[in-house]
This record gives sequence, C-alpha cells and structure tokens, in this order.
Amino acid sequence: MTLNRRGFLKTAGTLTALTLVPRKVLGGNGFIAPSDQLTRGIIGVGGMGRGHYGYPGARLTAICDVDQNHLDAGLSAAKEKIKGYHDFRELIHDPNVDVVHIATPPHWHAIMSIEAAKAGKDIWCEKPMTRTIGEGKAVKAAVERYNRIFRLNTWFRFKDTFYGLGTTVSPLKKLVDSGMLGWPLTVTISMHTGFNWKFFWVGKEHLETQPIPKELDYDFWLGPAPYKPYNEHRVHQTFRGYWDYDAGGLGDMGQHYIDPVQYLLGKDDESPIKVEIDAPQQHYDAVGTWRTITYTYADGCKIVLWGGDYGNPDTPYISGPNGNVYNNFICDIPNWQYKLAEFPDPLPQECDFAECVRTRHKFALNEANGFRSCTIVNMGAVALQLGRTLHFDSEKLEFINDEAANRLLNQPVRAPWNLNI
Repeated sequence: MTLNRRGFLKTAGTLTALTLVPRKVLGGNGFIAPSDQLTRGIIGVGGMGRGHYGYPGARLTAICDVDQNHLDAGLSAAKEKIKGYHDFRELIHDPNVDVVHIATPPHWHAIMSIEAAKAGKDIWCEKPMTRTIGEGKAVKAAVERYNRIFRLNTWFRFKDTFYGLGTTVSPLKKLVDSGMLGWPLTVTISMHTGFNWKFFWVGKEHLETQPIPKELDYDFWLGPAPYKPYNEHRVHQTFRGYWDYDAGGLGDMGQHYIDPVQYLLGKDDESPIKVEIDAPQQHYDAVGTWRTITYTYADGCKIVLWGGDYGNPDTPYISGPNGNVYNNFICDIPNWQYKLAEFPDPLPQECDFAECVRTRHKFALNEANGFRSCTIVNMGAVALQLGRTLHFDSEKLEFINDEAANRLLNQPVRAPWNLNI
C-alpha cells in the first residue's frame, strides 16, 4: 500500500490510536509472551541497517528506504519474504512490527523515534541519538510518555574491548570507582589512546547542483532538513560531512567514545558545564576538522578530544592526581591490580534488548543516559559551528547567556515534519 504523504499526516492520529498496543502484547501491561518471538522493522537499509539484519530475539519482518535501489537490495538480502516500504510511517504502523530499528542519517532519528513511540513501538536507534540537544529532549520525553523501551546502538559501556584500552569498560569503571586514581579525572580521547575521529567525514564547499537519480526520493531523504539542491556528496555514505544531517567524525564516533566515559565517571545524570574548542573556522554547510574539544564538569573532571594525530602520544587515557591509565589497561600505581581486587565489581547492566522489551526493564543505554552522552556530542558541534567557548547549564539544558548557541538547541524543522509528542 502506498499512501500520499499529505493524506497520511491527516490520518496519522487515527492510525496511532489504533496501534498503541504492539502486535504481541498480552493484556494491557506491556508484557510479551516468552514463547512469542519479537518482530522488527528497519528504516534505512543502505548501509548500517542492512548490517543489522540479524540479532538475537527478534525476527525481521519489514524494511524501508527512500532509495529504490537500497530497498530492492535490502529485500533481496533477506533470508525470508519481508515487506518493503517507501514511507517509514507505513512500517511504524505495520501491526507485524514490534521493534523499530532506525538506521537513517541522524537528522531523521528524532522524528522517527517519536513517531515510533507514539505508535506503541519499542525503538533501537543508531548513534548519534539525535542531531541536536532539543531533539534529544523531545525523544526522551516521548519514550517516557508512551512507556517504550529504547536502546541506543553503541555498546561499549557494557560489552566488547574498548578500542585501544585492551579491556572492556567494566574493569576501568571498577578502578575509577575505587578512588585509587584520585579526583577529579581527565579522560583524553585521541588517536594516541586508541581512537580515530575519522576526519574523512568532512564536507565539500560550494557543491554543484546535479540531477536527482530517478531511484531516490530526495525530498523525502531531506525530510526535516533545510532544502539544498541535490549533489551526490550530500547523501548516502558521505552525508556526515554536512551540518544539516550530522557533525562529521564527532557525530559518527562521538557516542561510541564518550558514552563509556559518562559511565566511567558516574555522570549519567549531568552534563559538562563548559566546552572549549580549538579549530579552524567552520563552513556554514560543510563540516570541517578540529584540533581539540575540551569539556569540563562542575567538579573539575574533563573530557579532552584530540583530532587527527594532534597532541602528545605519551598522554594517558585517564589521568588523576594519584595515578594514570594508559593503553592496554596499564596503570602506573604500584601493585594496583592487587589493591583493585579488594573492591567490588560494578553493578550488572541490562544488556539483552529483547529481554528488556519482554520485561519492560530499561536497557543499559537508554533514552536517559543516551541523551546525556549525545548532549556532549551536540555541545561540541554547537561550539565548533560558532567557533568559541560555551558555558552550559546542566539542569536547564541550555547555554548560558548565549542567544546564538541556544538557537542551535532547537533548530527549525522543515514542514510538514514536526517534533510533537
């Protein structure tokens, strides 16, 4: 079924009212029978989405893409017959979809997450959670209002070796919590400590207008973003280089790298109060590179981002008054391993998404702590665009005495799209 988008908006309220309860929910309590397998649909199958066709506990039943070539390839890649949609709202309102997996460019994440929540669907969203701080607030509010289970797709706070650190995050968390390193701490995220800010995600200035490929619904691809004439470098694999859709390598990798730091420092309920940048003047449209971005918390803890190969290769990943942690989980405190063994392990985390959907328990990285780590990414993006130090109110979630910065908190959404919850 193909719906006219204007007509769809007029009837969306009725459709939402009919689909507030997922297909397999028993009764009104939000629980799903353990014997009943979850189903899911993926929005965006040009790259990351197709890479997540299989994950435990859920069966793929539908996909959606505004590029017909991507959609056709996605349907062909499925192991069984699934539905294919052009309009994401049709997938969201498909009664055979329990979980909506959002794998589009970030400028769509907020609207799709909100619409999925309103339709009674649980949500698996790629990073970054949202492109602006205001969008993040709206997603968090929608997920809470409609009592949905939300998962952000970066996993390093709860599993896998954390890049160059040679360990999962849990032992690092244990060391920080022990107090052996002292306080406040500085965490430096750079190529020297095992990370890569992917500066190939930069935009091109003065793009020439090109014909729109017949297989791509470019207006729908832009969606809530400002209209800009089509150029192939704006879309698909290179979209990250433009402020309208993402924030370059900072947007691409920021939550992967920064979210575990929020967890390590125990700051899932707060944000830094200052962000400083050292970078060339940014273009209004095309994302550029930067040398450093430094975040400072109210208690003096810092997160320092070094771009490219900038900085001192001897700098530790975590630096404290009493000791430091380097790559491969090397600490310079004498006998630190023996001392650490006396401290308790971090509390276990809920990291089985399907089980969280069934039990209605929050996932380890959810709409609340994910919003906070994404806020750090978006604070940096605003500071880069304006080219100056910014001060931030962690409770009010706004910049202090900076009208230009606060305008970038809630950026205009192109009609007919909106962030209404």
